[in-house]
Amino acid sequence: MESISHSVTLDADKCKGCINCIKRCPTEAIRVRNGKAVIMSDHCIDCGECIRICPNHAKKAISDPISIMKNFKYKIALPAPSLYGQFRGNRDANVILTALINIGFDDIYEVALAAQSVSDYTTEILPGARALLHGPLISSACPVIVKLISIRYPELMDNVLKIITPAELAAIAARAKAVEETGLKPEEIGVFFISPCPAKITALKHRIGYNEPVVDGIFSFSELYKSLLPAVAKINEPKDLSKAGIRGIEWSYSGGEGSAIGENLFVAVDGIDNVIRVLDEIENDKLSNVRFIELNACPGGCVGGCLAVENPFVARARIQRLGITMGDKKCNNTVDSKFLEPKILNWEKTPECHSILSLDSDRGTAMRKLADIEALYETLPSIDCGSCGAPSCHALAEDIIKGTALESDCVFKLRERMGTLFHEMAELQEYMPPPFREVKQ
Repeated sequence: MESISHSVTLDADKCKGCINCIKRCPTEAIRVRNGKAVIMSDHCIDCGECIRICPNHAKKAISDPISIMKNFKYKIALPAPSLYGQFRGNRDANVILTALINIGFDDIYEVALAAQSVSDYTTEILPGARALLHGPLISSACPVIVKLISIRYPELMDNVLKIITPAELAAIAARAKAVEETGLKPEEIGVFFISPCPAKITALKHRIGYNEPVVDGIFSFSELYKSLLPAVAKINEPKDLSKAGIRGIEWSYSGGEGSAIGENLFVAVDGIDNVIRVLDEIENDKLSNVRFIELNACPGGCVGGCLAVENPFVARARIQRLGITMGDKKCNNTVDSKFLEPKILNWEKTPECHSILSLDSDRGTAMRKLADIEALYETLPSIDCGSCGAPSCHALAEDIIKGTALESDCVFKLRERMGTLFHEMAELQEYMPPPFREVKQ
């Protein structure tokens, strides 16, 4: 099995052992043990829901410190399209890009430009891909979705669009362009993605479908914002740096990718709970007439990433206003054609699927465990209170059968057991051995 790495981590010192995170995790990847939350690595999909919900800020996403830029002679920023919606009053993408130059980057390569090229490639291959599939083609742009499918819906992996993300394409093209223009060696050039969510951090450091990363570092919106905000405020005459049109920038919110590829029969869904409901319907063959499905784990799309600063609805409105200002200019711009070959755009390999629903490698043993889980679940209260440290009664039953929990972890079962013990103790208290009690003749 492939090694599993995550950017979402737990700060045990801040964790108070509350159960907010276990109730919100969509894959039931968290338990509370010994007064602290524990993240199950093989279940985690880096969606960041635990980061959003934790009142103690004990969950966090590990990104790179900005100081690593000094390790490179030439530094390139790859801003995610959703970055354009993070600043009040911004009506020009060039303001954000100029601010990035002013805080220490030497060049900018817009992920939105690469998004336009990925859209064109998707449009080109969609008819052929659809002919080979039963059911809709599913976008691979959101790494949470790809990971969720690989561990919970492995039979739908064939339906996933197996092409690289715009951020990866932008990184590849940016480094090659810089080598050509500067004469520097590839390792002397630092390529840095600016991310709105932890899933993209994980996906770029441990690429889906590939072995080697294409970026040298990843900065979060929330971290870089501290430097960008004052830089943006000082700009009166921005440089003309933007090459992308609104067609690529619209990838930042739900529905933008489907619109960019020009597909009419597509569905755009955002929010992890809604995504799971739709994947259940695809699995049950209820959406076979839909050609393309764009799924975003974050509410509103990437503008709703848990590392973003601005309210997602406000950010989306700003980007839409930006689109009105831009019009259709630059919408047909693309990455250099030499980077648009299938050997670059297509995945090298399909990620390994490991279903979290699997109980054992042996089918017979798994079936017996499943029967035991269901039988045990019937004896539990079915109120999913979380007091046991598991997110649901069914999860507790599974943990008990797997040997990682006890039936007495359920407070209701413990109360029943204590009631039985008290009753037995009362009987023992009244008990008199034969030599000392009256015996009827």
